Amino acid sequence: MNKRIIEKIDMNVMACDAEYKDAKIVLFGAPFDGTVSYRPGARFGPSAIRGESYGIETYSPYLERDVEELSVCDAGDLELPFGSCRKALDIIGEFVFQTVNDGKFPLMTGGEHLVSLGAVEALSQTYPDLHILHFDAHADLREDYLGDTLSHACVLRRCHEILGDDRIVQLGIRSMTAQERAWAKVHVIQHPFDFSHLEDAIKKLCGVPVYLTLDLDVLDPAFFPGTGTPEPGGVSYLDLQWAIHQMG
Repeated sequence: MNKRIIEKIDMNVMACDAEYKDAKIVLFGAPFDGTVSYRPGARFGPSAIRGESYGIETYSPYLERDVEELSVCDAGDLELPFGSCRKALDIIGEFVFQTVNDGKFPLMTGGEHLVSLGAVEALSQTYPDLHILHFDAHADLREDYLGDTLSHACVLRRCHEILGDDRIVQLGIRSMTAQERAWAKVHVIQHPFDFSHLEDAIKKLCGVPVYLTLDLDVLDPAFFPGTGTPEPGGVSYLDLQWAIHQMG
C-alpha cells in the first residue's frame, strides 16, 4: 500500500483493525470539502466517524452479523490538497485503483460528494460496465456550478461523461434545477423523493458492477440536521437503513 498518501491515525473505526495485506475490505477517508456551496466541514467527516464508532456495538441485531467477524482494514485518511480539486481526485483514484487491483473492496467516507468522481474514474478502468446507484437529496447533474465543472453540484454529470446513458440510477432526489430534471429524463434513471422504486433499481443493476454513493442529505433534516446542504423532506433513518440492507 502506498503509505505516502495516507495520513496516520491514532485509532481505527471500531473493529476495523485488520492489516491491509489480510483485509478483504479497506475503509479509508477522503477529507475534502473544497467546493461546498453552503455549510463547510465535511472534511472532518472521516475523523468524526472514527470517534463516534466507539459508542456503538460491533454486532448488528438487524443483520445478525458482527464487524469483528469481518476482515476490515481502516487505512486512515488520504492526504488531500484543499486548493486543487483535480489533484485531490487523482490521489483518491490512485488509492482506489490500487486497492481494487490488490483484490480488495474499497469503502470510502467523505468528504463532499465530489470525492466520488475520483473513485468512479478509477473503478471504470477495471470495470468498464460500471453502474452507479445514487442516494441523495440533490441530483448533482449540473453542467457547471458558478462556472466550475468540478463541483459537488456537478459530480454525477461528470460521472455520466465516463459511463454514458442509463448507467446511473438515482433515488431520493428532491432538489434540482428544471434543466437538471429535463436532462435526467434523457440520460439517467431517476426516481425522486424516496426509495419506493428501490426494488426496480436492484433488478436493473443485478449482475453488473455497482458503485453505491450515499449523500446523507437524502435523510430528512429532522433526522440529520448537521448536513452541509439540508433539504426539507427526505427519508427517515430507518428508511435508509432498510435501503442499505437491500444491497446484500
